[in-house]
Amino acid sequence: MPVEASASFAKEDDGKPAEEAPSTAPAAPSLKVGESGTFATGKTDDYGENFKVTSKVQVTVVSAKYVTPAEVDTTNEPEQGHYVALTLTFKNVGKAPAEVMTYGMMKWEDSKTAAQVATTLEGVGEGPELDTTYKPGQSVTGKLILDVARKGGTVSYFDNNSDPEVEGPSFKVALPK
Repeated sequence: MPVEASASFAKEDDGKPAEEAPSTAPAAPSLKVGESGTFATGKTDDYGENFKVTSKVQVTVVSAKYVTPAEVDTTNEPEQGHYVALTLTFKNVGKAPAEVMTYGMMKWEDSKTAAQVATTLEGVGEGPELDTTYKPGQSVTGKLILDVARKGGTVSYFDNNSDPEVEGPSFKVALPK
């Protein structure tokens, strides 16, 4: 006996399918060079549930510049296609310590390519370290060297200390073409 597939939709009074309730979580800031935005950090209980915001971090995109291997003092060619030096300022604007860990958490994508990890070890050890715990009021301006397939696109930060109920990044940066 054949099995039939069926789908059922909740109907609103007007007979149209009901839409999911809009998320109450704020959208990730989408930034360009010279712009700032804020994202929340926090923690969950021992079961990875019941997220609680503990602090807020302001991120400012200082610059985004495509660089050659020589400019980052390496002989390694970018695996994806282009190195981009992304200079950011993180500032804890909350009332409790906030941890920022970018390594392995930066992804690049564009209209042709799905999100890919863009983190590299190139340029590590040069200048101030962005990956640290910021006490309230503390800030650091530092540079990340990222490996992206093409010029343009978007780099997103996927924070381990963000609300697990919120899908998507903590912030996004639109790269210049």
